Order: sequence, then C-alpha cells, then structure tokens
Amino acid sequence: MGRWRAFSLLLNHISTASTKCLTPNKTSLPPRLTPLHLSLPSTPTLRAFLTSTRPFSAIPSRVLVDTTDYDYGYNNEFVPKEDEETGKIPIKAYFLCTSINLKSMQAENLSNVVPPSSRSSNYIALRYCDFPSENAGLGVKGSLNSCRYMVVFQYGSAVLFNIEDHEVETYLDLVRRHSSGLLPEMRKDDYAVKEKPLLDEDMKGGPDYIVLKTLDTDGVRVIGSVLGQSIALDYFVSQVDGMVQEFAEINRGMEKTGTFTMDKKKLLQLVGKANSNLADVILKVGLFDRSDIAWRDAKYAQIYEYLREEYEVTQRFGNLDFKLKFVEHNIHFLQEVLQNRKSDLLEWCIIGLLTIENCISIYEIVRDSNAVPL
Repeated sequence: MGRWRAFSLLLNHISTASTKCLTPNKTSLPPRLTPLHLSLPSTPTLRAFLTSTRPFSAIPSRVLVDTTDYDYGYNNEFVPKEDEETGKIPIKAYFLCTSINLKSMQAENLSNVVPPSSRSSNYIALRYCDFPSENAGLGVKGSLNSCRYMVVFQYGSAVLFNIEDHEVETYLDLVRRHSSGLLPEMRKDDYAVKEKPLLDEDMKGGPDYIVLKTLDTDGVRVIGSVLGQSIALDYFVSQVDGMVQEFAEINRGMEKTGTFTMDKKKLLQLVGKANSNLADVILKVGLFDRSDIAWRDAKYAQIYEYLREEYEVTQRFGNLDFKLKFVEHNIHFLQEVLQNRKSDLLEWCIIGLLTIENCISIYEIVRDSNAVPL
C-alpha cells in the first residue's frame, strides 16, 4: 500500500511540473525537473506522515491560462492607431502677378505636367519627384509626401504643396519667367493637409488645416483652386479698399471746402479700375464657376464646399461688391459735379459772347449816329 502512495505522489509531481511548463514566462525558461527515487523513506517520522495523509489523485486538475500574456508574432507598436496622423503636407498660396502665360510655362515644364482631369484651362498642375523632400517619410507609401506639387493659375496665383520655405523662391522663379504685371509685393497664405488613413469620414476640418484619408492629385487641384481664388480675392479687395479710401478723402475735402479738385481724366481712370477689378474677379478668377472635379465626386465636392466656407469666399465677394457699389455711387456723383461744372462754363461762355456781341452792336450804333452825312 505504501508503494502505491509513493507512485501516486510521483505522478502528481510530474503533472504539476507539466502544468507549470504550460504557463508562459517571458523572462526565464521553465525549471528542470528533478528526478525522484521510488524507494520509500526509512525515517519513521516521514513514514508516519505519508501514512497519515490522504492519497493524491493521479489526474491533474485544470489550469486556467491567461491568453492576454501571449505574443502572437507581432509588435503592437507597429499597429496604426485610430488617431495617429501619418503625414502633414504644408501648403503655400501666392498671388504674384496679374497674368501668367500657361502655354509657354507648360511647354517649358512638359515633363512635370500632370495630365488634366477636367476641361478647365485656366490652370496647370506640375509635379516634381526628382529629388527627395525633407518632409518625405512622414506619410504612408504612395502618398504625396514623396513628391512636390505646384498648381499655377492664369490669373496670377501659384499654390505650392510640400515645399519648404527656403525652396519657395526657386519654384516661384519658374512662374515669374512666364508672368506679366508682376506685383511690387506679392500676397501669401499658409495652409496644411494632414493624412489619417483610418479616418471614418472622407475629411475633417481643423484650424488652418484639413484632415484627409489620403491626398491625391484631384485633391491637390481642388484645394489649390480654392486657395488660389482666395489669395487673388485678397488682392482685389485691397485694390477696392484703396479706391474707397481715395473717395473717402475726396468726400472729407468736399465737406471742408465745398468743392473738389479731381479732373475728369483721373475720375475716368478710377471708373476703369473699378470695372476691371470686378470683371477680373468674376471672369478671370472664376469665383462662381463650378469645379468639374467636385461635380463628378461627392468626396471632392465636400472638400471644395468646406474650404470655400472656411475661407468665406462668398461673404468676401459680397463685401467686395458692396464696396464697388459705394465706389460706383461716388463716381456717378462726381461725374454729375464735373458735368455741372462744364455746363456752367459753357453758360458763362455763352453769356460772354452775347455780351461782346451787344457791345459791338452798341459801338456800331454810336458810330453810325456820330457820322457826318455827306
């Protein structure tokens, strides 16, 4: 009977050691099993202890294993998190002239021209992938972080994607060679695109940036069109503001002196400037022309409408139109004043001629009356 108890003790020890081997240990290897002898101990005290204890079961008990401690062959650090942003693409918009010859620029940079995806002919998109950018590697493979883009518009705007500040002049010089009406001080605006592949929506807005799943060439065109229009609108608003300020000074002078000293030529120049600014905003900039890319795809339509709302394009044009109406009202008023001045001058000339004629007539009458008859 004692031999069976010893044999049961051996089986239980082996089963316990096997269950310990099933338990994962990341820091150390499982301990070696110590061989046991089957001979019974001869010590009376130990023999009494073995006889007094109950028999051990030879069937091992179930062991609960925590599967969360296991590694499944990959590192969790490489799994992209939902809020992780894989890249940030800086965008810079410039308005540097009043006209750009797109045909000559396209001919000079033919190898870099991105094939157009719409019928719009007032811009061209250029791609430069010949040399790496400092921003490269921030995004996922195949994103625009590996290339640089420039969208050039016929009305004078240029929008640069993924280009560092110290390299901007190099790209703008490519535009200046085909430009006319260069501005003494160009206007600039900054924006950014953040890429988040696990984004639930097609896009999400933020302060001075927009979050997209990925930025492709159509996205470059849509974003570039809105930023180009916005920076051009800033220029035309500044031009109209200058005219409003000039008319405000004329009105202050009229308030003090009751007259003004503007000649007709200067007034006609202001009329032409106001009309040309309005025509450029509507026709050349195409502020209310629809985007063919946004018309085809709802994703780009959402981006297009968001950016137009973000930059308040419609509201700013409304303010521009209101200022132009103020300028137009002042022009009409001053034209009437100049016309009245001209009418008064003509009236005084007529009065002078009549006076001279009357004087001549009186002289002839007096001369005839004093003549001695023969």
